[in-house]
Amino acid sequence: MRKAILSLVFAISTLVVFAEPVSAEYPVAESSAGLKTAAIIEQADSREITLRKFLESHNSPLAPYAKHFIQMADVYNIDWRFVPAVAGVESTFGKRIPKNSYNAYGWVNGAHRFGSWENSIEVVSKTIREKYIDRGAVSLDKIARRYAPPSQTWALKVRYFMIKIEPFPVSFAKEG
Repeated sequence: MRKAILSLVFAISTLVVFAEPVSAEYPVAESSAGLKTAAIIEQADSREITLRKFLESHNSPLAPYAKHFIQMADVYNIDWRFVPAVAGVESTFGKRIPKNSYNAYGWVNGAHRFGSWENSIEVVSKTIREKYIDRGAVSLDKIARRYAPPSQTWALKVRYFMIKIEPFPVSFAKEG
């Protein structure tokens, strides 16, 4: 029964992902950092558990850092699934990286070395906010143009993993 439900969820998620036009614009953050709502604070535990279990299912070395992903997403007011999804696209969730680089995000084409997983999560989250979103790249497609040019599929792949991390509801933060 559980497998049937999971298969149905996967099928629906896949349809949702692939039914969307590649060029569709989806905001990944609000246009300016705001106060956290009670709903986000209440969701913190479930988001952390959801993300940790998802990363564990992929045997990811990032699984123990699920809480840090959530914290940094909240601090920088970005979708909590975004940075882990980028790690999925760029390094199979941290499994395919240059040795001891903690660079699961393809940062500087994989050449950058971070000091720790925590450091990498914070730097990437902060940079996405300050150098991408705050400068007008408020959707996956707009971020992709700067983050992964000339890829025509990067945004679609990131969107796919975001939906896989938490399929329902499929929502992206609305632009301010």
